[in-house]
Amino acid sequence: MTAPAETGVITTTVPSRDVARDIADALLAERLAACVQFLDMESHYIWKGKRAAEPEVMLLIKTRAVLFERAISRIKALHPYETPEIVAQNFAAGFGPYLDWIAESTA
Repeated sequence: MTAPAETGVITTTVPSRDVARDIADALLAERLAACVQFLDMESHYIWKGKRAAEPEVMLLIKTRAVLFERAISRIKALHPYETPEIVAQNFAAGFGPYLDWIAESTA
């Protein structure tokens, strides 16, 4: 059984579903992710001293913790933003068979 801390989620936001699909396709093809989900959202933030608001797509990328750095590097290579949000978190708990599926899908 896969321990929860051995798996986790990487999140990033991108400007469009086309960019989201490109990143998801690469991560899945390279087995750096088991699943990538897209969430449409609106982000409000300060960038270079100015307030901004833009529609974005958030990606929830399920993977093994050992792959975090490789996946982050790949996301950065495909990402159009100058300073993208790319953060990773280990799972604290989870349904065993789902965690096993993540591990098997990214082995």
